[in-house]
Amino acid sequence: MIYWGVVFTQPRGIAYTNNLINRLVFENLKHRPVRTLLSAVAIGVQVVMILTLVGLSHGLLGDAAKRSRGTGADIIIGPSDYSVFGFNGTMPENMVKFARQQPHVALATGVYKQKIGEFQSIDGINLEEFDQMSGGFEYLEGGPFTKGGELIIDQFEAEQKKWRVGQTVNLGTPWRIVGIVEPGKLSRMFADIHYLQDISSAHGQVNTIYVKVDNPANADAVKTELEQGLPQYHIYSLDDLMSLISVNNVPLLEGFTDVVIGLGVVVGFLVVFLSLYTAVLERTREIGILKALGASPGYVLGILLRESTLLAICGSIAGIVMSFGTQWLLRVLMPTMPMDIVQLWWPIAAAIALVASLVGAIYPGLKAAHQDAIEALSYD
Repeated sequence: MIYWGVVFTQPRGIAYTNNLINRLVFENLKHRPVRTLLSAVAIGVQVVMILTLVGLSHGLLGDAAKRSRGTGADIIIGPSDYSVFGFNGTMPENMVKFARQQPHVALATGVYKQKIGEFQSIDGINLEEFDQMSGGFEYLEGGPFTKGGELIIDQFEAEQKKWRVGQTVNLGTPWRIVGIVEPGKLSRMFADIHYLQDISSAHGQVNTIYVKVDNPANADAVKTELEQGLPQYHIYSLDDLMSLISVNNVPLLEGFTDVVIGLGVVVGFLVVFLSLYTAVLERTREIGILKALGASPGYVLGILLRESTLLAICGSIAGIVMSFGTQWLLRVLMPTMPMDIVQLWWPIAAAIALVASLVGAIYPGLKAAHQDAIEALSYD
């Protein structure tokens, strides 16, 4: 008997039976190439959703950590309501002077942030002090600001917003762009701290103080001195701050990741369920022939479960490949949204797709397995 190109003979053992089932699975999927392709791509979309979100989470947090290191600071001082991931409160600027007076402190400078969007700010800096601490900006175009109302932006910000040196932009107040710099130092937009304080009615206030010690070995001792002298403020070593910049420390991000994974499971379930349920209806007569030839319910169920497994594997591979395309698109269209390829999540995303696919295959598989052979053979 021939079933879609596969010849049935008397089974000759487990290995033979498994080989026969595998051939059936491949032939069944090849018989409907468009449906197979669309199902695999839909599962791939589920996988790429997960990998993109995870990649963005790691990329954005990694970028934030890199820009914090780019300041050249060893210790960070924040106000009592300081938040690593938000726009924190303020503290008196004279705390910068206090930090400078501590033993083993080489440099200290304050930064004032003006919020201009949900997750964006202009960082007001003392350019001379910041250059001494960070090693200075690398200018790709233009040069440093020399007066109020002038703005330095990094390369990513310039590329995303198509801004150029000499252009005036409105960010609540008009700013003239005078320099474009290499990214990786503190922020994406910089202005004179005193001008920013004036237009924000925050005279003598800063959000953060960055401290550089004369020798990294003295960082812990300086941190202890500052904690004793400024008990009302948050004081972090750079290593402490880096440990806080992680996905697990961002509750909203962690919850959002769970929601996207849940949506991915639902998508994978529905795709496989619809695909296999339709396939079972179309192949009712063929299933009847299988059962008339002696195929057990487990045999029929095994065929459909293996089909769903193969779809999940193909979809996972497609999703992983598409994640590289997503990374490229983000790099071109939104360079300020860096996305990492997190290989650790490849098997996790594939496992989620596989579980969703197998769950989606259970009902169609059971329906096919328990069909009556005579009724199936009479199905038109």
